[in-house]
Amino acid sequence: MKVLVDTSIWSLALRRRAGPSNGGDARILAELQTLLDDDRVVMVGPVRQELLSGIRDHAQFERLRERLAAWSDEALETADFERAAEAYNACRAHRIQGTPIDLLLCAWSERRGVAVFTTDRDFTRYAQVFPVALHEPQA
Repeated sequence: MKVLVDTSIWSLALRRRAGPSNGGDARILAELQTLLDDDRVVMVGPVRQELLSGIRDHAQFERLRERLAAWSDEALETADFERAAEAYNACRAHRIQGTPIDLLLCAWSERRGVAVFTTDRDFTRYAQVFPVALHEPQA
């Protein structure tokens, strides 16, 4: 099964000055490596945009853009945006605040049967009211 890797996971893996990581980080990074090795990672434009946003050094921006070029963006369709709006409304009705990009990722992944791999706890809250599958690291 393919897995949509969220910005939070990529950010953890791409940190330049990664200090001592805790066991949870090591487990997450090992799972990402397994997904990469098994060619199970998918990318969408909003994640790419989040990863490239805020990089002040142009050379660093270009290096990251080149690294991310290994993955083509999966297509987003009108139905994904409409479903994301439904997810936003459902979450809001349950007093769960969501961001448009997070809910677009949920909608995209739900429509395609793809799990989301994230450390963002908001996705756990979204999953309480919206059928998004979350990928958990294996043992």
